Amino acid sequence: MEGILAGKLALVTGGGRGIGAAIARELAGAGARVIVCGRTRAALEAIAKEIGGVALVVDLLDRRAADEVLASVGHVDVLVNNAGGAESASLERTSDELWDRIMELDVTSPFRVTRALVPSMIKSGWGRVINIASNAGVSGYGYSAAYCAAKHAMVGMTRALAIDLARTGVTINALCPGWVQTQMVEEAVTRIAGKTGRSLEEARSSLESMNPQKRMIEPSEVAHATLMLCAHAARGIHGQTIVIDGGAVMK
Repeated sequence: MEGILAGKLALVTGGGRGIGAAIARELAGAGARVIVCGRTRAALEAIAKEIGGVALVVDLLDRRAADEVLASVGHVDVLVNNAGGAESASLERTSDELWDRIMELDVTSPFRVTRALVPSMIKSGWGRVINIASNAGVSGYGYSAAYCAAKHAMVGMTRALAIDLARTGVTINALCPGWVQTQMVEEAVTRIAGKTGRSLEEARSSLESMNPQKRMIEPSEVAHATLMLCAHAARGIHGQTIVIDGGAVMK
């Protein structure tokens, strides 16, 4: 699919590391000019320099600042809503603050970015929106009520907006990875080891065992699926929830 995005502009939220960085590289390799946005300037600038893109520092939780930045971006052809976060807590430890923070970051912010940038796609008659959700958006996990609720909401938003966008030339889909080999997962491994007394390797193996293939998903696999959805031949894939977890969640 080399060159399929030549002349296109893409924006990847949370593009400084992990899945977002892999997606930015994949889109740039297909010819797109890529804007990577997030909160960590050094990481964003490193990725932008590597791919010949643009680094855009913005905290999506700051609504006013985010609105100003999005207004300055103008038109993009491809939007990847990748920024997000996860926190685990039991029911009694899931405070209002934790709930609100996860919902704002994992579903409200992607909605607001989509609302800001999709009208220009509609006007141009072509666009791609890819929401990076999680297999937690089609299943449930313990100690993850806020995260699962937010990712279910992202999947629901994707399906609803697909109906609204069906005749515009803009497609929207959700990718739902399982455990992906990223810094976020390494942080989860450390937390699990600390809380359970298991070694880091034992904690990592417990996550890998949730994938029937007994491995972590690689960021490049999510990036490949993202690029696939950008192809002209993928225009009929719309409003879908594509699970990338080695078969852990069967629908």
